[in-house]
Amino acid sequence: MNAHYDVAIIGAGICGLAHALAAAKRGKSCIVIERNLAAVGASIRNFGFITVSGQEQGACWQRAKRSRDIWAEIADHAGIEITQRSMLVLAQTQETQHLLEAFTEDEMGEDCHLLSRTELDAYTDLKTTHLKGALFSPHELRVESKEAIPQLTRWLAEQWGVTFLWGTTVHTVESPQIQTSQGTVHAESVIICPGDDLRTLFPERLKHYGLTRCKLQMMRLAPGGVHANTPAIMSDLGVERYRGYHHLPGHTALQKRLQQDKSAALAAGVHLIAVRSADGSQIVGDSHVYMDEPDPFTDTGVDELILTEHDSVFKHTPSVIARWSGCYTSGPNTMVMDRVSDSVRIVLITSGTGASTSFAIAEETLTDLWG
Repeated sequence: MNAHYDVAIIGAGICGLAHALAAAKRGKSCIVIERNLAAVGASIRNFGFITVSGQEQGACWQRAKRSRDIWAEIADHAGIEITQRSMLVLAQTQETQHLLEAFTEDEMGEDCHLLSRTELDAYTDLKTTHLKGALFSPHELRVESKEAIPQLTRWLAEQWGVTFLWGTTVHTVESPQIQTSQGTVHAESVIICPGDDLRTLFPERLKHYGLTRCKLQMMRLAPGGVHANTPAIMSDLGVERYRGYHHLPGHTALQKRLQQDKSAALAAGVHLIAVRSADGSQIVGDSHVYMDEPDPFTDTGVDELILTEHDSVFKHTPSVIARWSGCYTSGPNTMVMDRVSDSVRIVLITSGTGASTSFAIAEETLTDLWG
């Protein structure tokens, strides 16, 4: 505890790990302080889906592209398996198809294309006969979060010399001193990545950003419902959900159609993402309910809405073998970087895009700190 570091990072979720990697690449000595004994929050409870197409126009989309490239660069070195590449966005209505057509003509639709009926029919595990079309995006990657986060942590420790201090609560930050439950840590710079904890450190600063918390529900389905060559799947509820489609002609028409056809799903914030794991099982979800203090209980009715959406897309919906909920910080913007002082930053990803944007955000944070 008497050691001095160039930078201390508080929080060992994907946001904290991304900052540790960016700091290590700059040759900085780094310690990561985590109150739990392992990463247990949103970073291991999500899809592990690094999504580019559909991210909000502008900085978020650019960050997703950069972060995807870093995932691809480090995966083999860190022993992280990329279980899927690319994505299909399915058009279940004519309104969705029109929006996807507009997307392919937009800057953010680069390298994406609409599938012909013959191409779509090649995915024999999908119910293609009722679809109006589909968008193929080559940009996406998918990792198994509950495995990838621990593997990334080990790699940072073993190959980059990052120090991890587990089971340690940070009480105060007054750089270069950080008071913790295990004593004082000394660091010239501090980056706080608190996840959905808005009360422990600098709550008076965070309250000005209009933040709340978002509870989501997800499930794992037994193997057998999806083929190995099928990309990650998103349905038209996802087109409504993802901000990168909102500026396009036809978005209002799609909103009206979905409100008419799927009002219960919209009310629960449900949209379908279905990704395949190496064992053939699927992770499916999710939902979005916003509150300052989410309860720990899952709603079976919300799960049924997700499964109904899955059944509308896939020919077979296997049995549910696991259910869980997650929680992340949500706000009006996609992320927050608060400059507490010249040497202290708070970084929050407030759009559920941690896996997709953290690596690029970390590079921006360190540029802001050190130039």
